[in-house]
Amino acid sequence: MDIRLGDLRMKDRRRAIEFARRGMHFDWYADSPLLLYLYGRYFWCLEFGRATQVIAAYRGRDLAGVLLAEARGEATPNRSLGRTLYKRLFESFQELFFRGGADAYAQANREMYARYRRAHAPDGEITFLAVDPALEGNGVGTLLLNELARREPDRCFYLYTDSGCAYQFYEHRGFERAGEKDIVLELGKKRVPLRCFLYSKTL
Repeated sequence: MDIRLGDLRMKDRRRAIEFARRGMHFDWYADSPLLLYLYGRYFWCLEFGRATQVIAAYRGRDLAGVLLAEARGEATPNRSLGRTLYKRLFESFQELFFRGGADAYAQANREMYARYRRAHAPDGEITFLAVDPALEGNGVGTLLLNELARREPDRCFYLYTDSGCAYQFYEHRGFERAGEKDIVLELGKKRVPLRCFLYSKTL
């Protein structure tokens, strides 16, 4: 498969959000198309705004996948007032209507990271990796990780994922499972059991 790596085109950001919505099963957490759209946009604003590395994979002119990472000591050129305001607004909405959902997930990640930091000094975090579901199994995710390793050689990166995602992908590429915690997301009337993971690797 002919895949080209490069910068992410502005017009393809919605496509990247759609990959994440499907690959990370956002529909488990909300039934409303509007809420799914708003959450997808929030998730992108959060991760894109703090990224120091943005790597896109293209098959022809079509977006095939995206990786975002935040590396210590590097500039964050994608921060904007609009993204910051949207993020804060959505977090206030979550706090009001979905307490017990996002809070439980964030708390699990904080606890795993605190334990992880006792023995590790990471150089950065992989905050977003999403591939076109139609191209899964074709090596797009591996190419994106390899490009990050080329740009950030010998640096230790960690990431969060969970049992609702393809977490085995990271294990097959040499990432060490450095933390895990079981939680139950309470989203209105929905209860979603999840196992949260923290993975780490020196690239």
